[in-house]
Amino acid sequence: MRRREFITLLGGAAAWPLAARAQQAGKVWRIGVFSGASRPASPESSYFGGFLQGMHELGYVEGRDFVIEWRFADGDYARFASFAAEFAELKIDIVVTAISGAVPKFREANTTIPIVLAYSVDPVAQGLVSSLARPGGNITGLSSSVTDIMPKQLDLLLAAVPNVSTVAVLLNPANPTATIALKAGMAAAQQAGVKLRPVEARNRKEIEAAFDVLAKEPVEALLVIVDASLANERQRIAELARRNRLPSMFGNREYAEAGGLMSYGESLRDFLRRAATYVDKIIKGAKPGDLPIEQPTKYTFVINRKTAEALGVKIPPHLYIFADDVIE
Repeated sequence: MRRREFITLLGGAAAWPLAARAQQAGKVWRIGVFSGASRPASPESSYFGGFLQGMHELGYVEGRDFVIEWRFADGDYARFASFAAEFAELKIDIVVTAISGAVPKFREANTTIPIVLAYSVDPVAQGLVSSLARPGGNITGLSSSVTDIMPKQLDLLLAAVPNVSTVAVLLNPANPTATIALKAGMAAAQQAGVKLRPVEARNRKEIEAAFDVLAKEPVEALLVIVDASLANERQRIAELARRNRLPSMFGNREYAEAGGLMSYGESLRDFLRRAATYVDKIIKGAKPGDLPIEQPTKYTFVINRKTAEALGVKIPPHLYIFADDVIE
């Protein structure tokens, strides 16, 4: 090798980020991923597979470059404190979560470990970050805009089933973001001249009980606020909505795929896939507090035509034109 080429190569090596050189040296990053939902048969086949997909797309190989400690609360949000203690004991390098309501417990256990929000609702209002542009501290990630989504969800639901006067809203009271979403929905309902009937559920048993209550009340449609525990029971919720002849609107396309009538919002799998880019930046040396929190620029509207036919709902043609995807 000529001397000039050797000097050029040496100079390039000196410019590598320290974190990148550590990775080259064989560091295996320990990533803790936790959810309020139940453990799926395999994370890869669920929407959590989006995170693994994102890591693989960025060139990381599980087992060689990173390992994941999975934790699932199975609807019991009180378990988050024990998860935080376990992660601290395991010396986890980065925490990834799709439920921002658990973050305070992790902060109590460790104020320095980087936390990536794979999904959150208004983290500024929750006091988790200083601002979206500069979160500060040890938190970054992605945020949904429920104040934009809820009014649109209600508009689309009322367009699909006109003359509705009362809409049931299923929510998990253990999730602090449900309050933010419900407030936005109430404001939109008042403008639309309809009533919202909130009903609470934390798990499958309470979901069943909630639909028993709704069956005795004059509600004509259903809107479900995004939540990990409820997402875990999305097939059962969609089934109960059909059984009770309730046209339903959800916040994630996974619900429509499970048999819900419509969804407007984001894909949980895609959120988790995009969370991998934040993990990548942190591995390469970025500070979480310096990474702006990403908000969605596009929402997906999905209609399940099979469910519409089963309910006898005649979706207006213009909604099919507006839809990003129609499940046949």
